[in-house]
Formats: sequence, C-alpha cells, structure tokens
Amino acid sequence: MNRKIAVFSGGISPEREVSLVSGRCVAEALSKNFDVESIVLNKNEIPQSLDPKSCVIYPAMHGDYGEDGTLQGQLDAAGFAYAGCGALSSRVCMSKPAAKALMRFAGLPVARSVEFDALQKPCGIGEMFPSGAVLKPADKGSSVGMTVSKSAKDLEDSVKSLKSGFWMAEEFKTGRELSVGVIYGKAGGIVEIKPEGGVYDYTRKYTAGSTLYEFPAKMPTETELAIKSAAEKCFKVCGCRDFARIDFILTNAQECEFIILEVNTLPGMTPTSLLPKSASCIGYDFDTLCAKLMEGAFLRFDKKFHNAR
Repeated sequence: MNRKIAVFSGGISPEREVSLVSGRCVAEALSKNFDVESIVLNKNEIPQSLDPKSCVIYPAMHGDYGEDGTLQGQLDAAGFAYAGCGALSSRVCMSKPAAKALMRFAGLPVARSVEFDALQKPCGIGEMFPSGAVLKPADKGSSVGMTVSKSAKDLEDSVKSLKSGFWMAEEFKTGRELSVGVIYGKAGGIVEIKPEGGVYDYTRKYTAGSTLYEFPAKMPTETELAIKSAAEKCFKVCGCRDFARIDFILTNAQECEFIILEVNTLPGMTPTSLLPKSASCIGYDFDTLCAKLMEGAFLRFDKKFHNAR
C-alpha cells in the first residue's frame, strides 16, 4: 500500500502567512525522499479528495484551527494518520491557562498569572502585578497580540484597551529567553533568543535578522540538564506526542532558576524557526528533521492498515 504525504498549510487564522512558509519549507524537504503533495487550505476543513488509506498528513498549521485541536479532531474522525500532537493535547496546550494548570500540578515552575474575558475585565489588575506583566491572548500562538507592560499603570491602560477575546496577564519575569525542541520525548539543544529591543514579539519572531540566536545556549551543565529534564516532563504531562517546543525564561542561571512559558504543539518550520535550531544541536539537518517528524505518523498509518514495513 503506497502512502503519500500531504503537507497542509494556510487555513483561516492570524498566522496563515507563517503557515504558508512553514508548509513550503517542509514540503520541499520531504519531497527529496517521499511522494509529497503540498495543499494550501483556503477554508478550515480537510479536502474531500484525500484518502486516509493512501495519505499521511503533515499539518504545517499555526494558530486557530491548526493548533487548537479542531484540525486534529477532523483528521481523527476521517481516519487519517498525521504527524504531531493529538486533538486533546493540542486543545490543552493552545489554552495557556489549561497547560499551566497541568504544569503546576506536576510541580513544574510557571509564572503567576490571571485569566479574564475582555468583556469582564478584573478590577485592580495593576495591584496584582505592580511591576507590570506580559499581556497575551490565552488561546493563540506566535505572540499574536502580545504586549509587555513594565508598570502597573501601563498594564491597566493595556487591559482597558481590550475589546474582545480571552486574555492572560502573566507576571513579568526578566531573564534569558530559551526554547527547547522535544522530539519523541527527547529534548534537543537549548536555543537562546536575543531579540532586538528585548521583546520577542510576532514581528521579531518571523523577521530575519531582527533576533539573534545562540544554540546550544551557554550555561552551567546542571542548569542545562534541569531545563531539558523539565522540557521532557512538560511534554509528557501535557500529553504531547511526536514533537513539540517548550519555551522558558531563565531567571538565574547560576542558581538554576527558571519558569516555563508555554508549549507549542506545531512549532514553526520556517528559516527563522526554533525547532530546527534545537534539533540541529543533536545532529539533525532540516531535511533529516522533517523525515524524523513523520516517523510517528508512518507507524500509526502502518498499524491502522496492517501494512508492516
């Protein structure tokens, strides 16, 4: 039984353009060794022409639909094998408060935060975070809509300007921004992120040259091992499979103090993306990494259709 890879990209979300770049990069890499079809989704549904008995999916999707479990639920219902996290873990990790609750329960370090609907703003939020806070959508990725307030007044003003949506204000922590790719439960290298201006927002995340990266990041061995162990534990606690990316703030390298910011279940695969950088530290070039990320989906496909290889 032949199996073709369909690489999904696009969709209707604020991160459509980034998804298109990820999709092109992944499709180009996989096509060197596999039969690949690149499919740009112009609406949030699976093309009816695809057959789950002959097609395995790589969802190079970001943001709403692709990462919130909706696409994964559709793929499960239609019988497709696909790369990446399943529907439940995708839903959990896209909801930052839910993911943080799991991490906190597991004893992993997270920042103090409060969640609220823009139509029901909390009173006195500035008093909760007198030194300011990071304000971001509670259910979106790629730093879409994120702002950093360095004072209570700035935070109050930012919250007042919100018109709709579900938001999270998270205690502002200074430190080194780090990211760790986890591939089949094993942590890759630690990537340190050094954005111009100090804030790793949507623009700096996807604009080449606007952020410096160091990988593997330099830090005491004890701290490196602790962060990698926390990344692997977070991957497991949040029910992830195949691959994910875990983001950290290292507040004190010498004392091994850090917090986990969030889990990304479909990491970007663009030229500036973090997962390929992390994977390169453990020996994967981009083409090899893309093939590796398909292995879980191939196994599930073979098991489902009794096609031992």
